[in-house]
Amino acid sequence: MAAPPRREAKPPGPCTMVIFGAGGDLTKRLLVPALYNLAHTGLLPETFELIGVDLADLDADTWRDSLHRMMESFIGKAAGESRIDRIEDDVWQHLTGRMSYIKGDFSDDGLYQMLKRRLEQASGTGGNCLFYLAVADRFFEPVVTRIGKAGLFEENWDQDGQKPERWRRVVIEKPFGHDEASAKALNAAILRVAEEHQIFRIDHFLGKETVQNIMALRFANGMFEPLWNRDRIDHVQITAAETVGVETRGRFYEKTGALRDMVPNHVFQLLAMVAMEPPAGFDARAVRNRKTDVFTAMHTVDPKDAVRGQYGPGPDGVAGYRQEQDVDPDSGTETYVAMKLGIDNWRWAGVPFYLRTGKHMTRRVTEIAIRFKPAPSAPFEDTDVAALPPNWLLLRIQPEESIALQFEVKRPGPVVDLAAVRMAFKYADWFPKEPNIGYETLIYDVMTGDQTLFNRADMVEETWRVVGKVLETWTAEKAAGFPNYTSGSEGPADADALMQRDGRAWRPLAEER
Repeated sequence: MAAPPRREAKPPGPCTMVIFGAGGDLTKRLLVPALYNLAHTGLLPETFELIGVDLADLDADTWRDSLHRMMESFIGKAAGESRIDRIEDDVWQHLTGRMSYIKGDFSDDGLYQMLKRRLEQASGTGGNCLFYLAVADRFFEPVVTRIGKAGLFEENWDQDGQKPERWRRVVIEKPFGHDEASAKALNAAILRVAEEHQIFRIDHFLGKETVQNIMALRFANGMFEPLWNRDRIDHVQITAAETVGVETRGRFYEKTGALRDMVPNHVFQLLAMVAMEPPAGFDARAVRNRKTDVFTAMHTVDPKDAVRGQYGPGPDGVAGYRQEQDVDPDSGTETYVAMKLGIDNWRWAGVPFYLRTGKHMTRRVTEIAIRFKPAPSAPFEDTDVAALPPNWLLLRIQPEESIALQFEVKRPGPVVDLAAVRMAFKYADWFPKEPNIGYETLIYDVMTGDQTLFNRADMVEETWRVVGKVLETWTAEKAAGFPNYTSGSEGPADADALMQRDGRAWRPLAEER
């Protein structure tokens, strides 16, 4: 069956994109490939300028060449997120034909005056500008403060005051703070120079198609809503497992750890998509209000309901975390987190949500697994009901985007004997695979001013509040027994015990889905 006709997106209006951290890994590996993909699909503004800002000793030509070399390294790599087979010259020219580079120190006010003059020279962009902070989190506040001090956030509004005729927006990567207090302080500092409608706190997980499809699955299909509550659902498991270690990010990871890196942002955003109430509409305000309701209703996690782990050496000479580059040989930093939490509202009271995320695990998979309560078994007393797998709804985010439903049927034959079967929808079976690394949708939304998939200040602060006690406890108490799981395994034994005390178990990572 052919896919239904699609609604075509239109290219955004003209703008300039300024990338702070233009020479960094994020720019080369993710941002520029995403911009190239937008240009390839006709969703980059027709009039577009790209300005790189960094301390690196580059000029426009050397910066362009370094970006091109990185793009070339992605060609033909099916496993790569960029998924390109060649660089088309006309597309590359559209992206880089009007690019420039400004060398400078982020703490130098003179840099922002140079940038201001450069923006004033931009022709045909209407003064619209997107500032992207592809920098370490310690630069977020000083860079945004200096952008504001230079007057670069000033917008021109129409006569009705409803729409900016010249817009200015800033994209801020994670981590947005390191705890509740620092998140509040960072929000306060940024909101002194910019308005909330100008701030886009990005989480690239929300650019994944299956993440966005969770809302479509729930709210565009009447069959699911009657089941989506505490009367029908036993519990929910959210897993974000990786097979890689920290690689070259040891210095960053030592200060951050798995909890700060993944839970208040990526994992909680997945949880919010599952748990939110139906919004009145799919505009940014309505959707973000419903997500905030979820975070507000979440209990602050008790430290006894959280488990941390750190990977040790694995088979075939795989290094443990403490042997990685830029890692303390006695490090107490966690590379694995599992926790149980609850949502105190009418839909979810009494339904536990179990979360786990870790590095160097058995299998790379990000999925949401919803387990339904069992049906009465009396009618099937001659069947070994206890041996039957439970009913699951599985929402796979990566690596293979899919939605599957596991349920019971009668085996063929003269006796009533039940068997578990599975129905699965895979994106690749219905829709052509388009180059997408998760940033394309989000960058496009920034250019069009749509904040639906971005965090609001109150959302960020609530998520840090939820994990606050765990962070305090883990900071005060040195981790004992690290490393406590083998590289390539499913995590520490304490994570299994967390589930077993409730009479439940994690879905095996190695299970065929």
